[in-house]
Amino acid sequence: MITRDTDAFLAFARGCATDFGPATARAAFLVAPDGFTLAEQSAQDNRYMAAAGAFDAERASQQHRELHRAFSHALPTVCFAGNPATPDALFPNNVFGTAAGRYVVGRMRHEIRQREAERDDIRAFFAGVLDYAEIDLSAQAHPCELTGALVIDRARGLGFCGLSERCDEEGARLMHDAFGLRATLLFELASGEYHTNVVLAVLAGRAAIVCPQGIADPAVVEAIAALYAPHVVRCAHAEHAAFVGNAIALSPDRVWMSAQAGRALTPEHRDLLRGAGFEVATVELNAIEAGGGSLRCCVGEIF
Repeated sequence: MITRDTDAFLAFARGCATDFGPATARAAFLVAPDGFTLAEQSAQDNRYMAAAGAFDAERASQQHRELHRAFSHALPTVCFAGNPATPDALFPNNVFGTAAGRYVVGRMRHEIRQREAERDDIRAFFAGVLDYAEIDLSAQAHPCELTGALVIDRARGLGFCGLSERCDEEGARLMHDAFGLRATLLFELASGEYHTNVVLAVLAGRAAIVCPQGIADPAVVEAIAALYAPHVVRCAHAEHAAFVGNAIALSPDRVWMSAQAGRALTPEHRDLLRGAGFEVATVELNAIEAGGGSLRCCVGEIF
């Protein structure tokens, strides 16, 4: 089922058991921010990106190593070398994604990011080391930037796909099929938003963080809130701007977000997450956030 009808999606989703697969990943992968600098192409439709003078490659590299160390205490975490020719590659979840027994290669909108899909070493890791089957969407015409555009409830097999220049409706259908989802809700992102995972996080299948200002249709926000009630954080504008929506649960008891997001998170919302069984863990990523993404964007999940 893939639909824009929020009522139909909600009715179906409420009947889905949490038996689709593990709610959180068994491992993670990162790509180092080698040559981290402003990518002019990506800046065309990413309002979160800072000006070129705000990029500090050395500090971004230090923060990325801290992120790797922090994640390694939570689950096995592999880090691939970066490439100065692909300065956005530290956000690999847009390009490579996994489902049980297979890996998916996305089709990026911008040419500079399309180069990332050509990484033989990452493909060899999934195909040769993990023995995953390949689903390669990178050569077809429709943009589909994987778990940047598509937020997945892995426990129920549900997708939430925000449409923008980074993902069109056919791209969403291709991802729905590639990840083998039970149902996907399609909706328009608000003007100026580029990826769903900046405005929505589904945490281990039992809680959600949503930024209402980032989704064009309020009915979509209400459907998401109804599905995950009462464990729903509705971000205020300051939380939205600080990347609170760009969070991830890598284990059943902890949600990770950047230190900037953690500082912006209100006490009430922190308590709400605690009530859902999550403690908040943070890593300082202000240098990396100059690139227009935050913590969740850095994480590729291995299921």
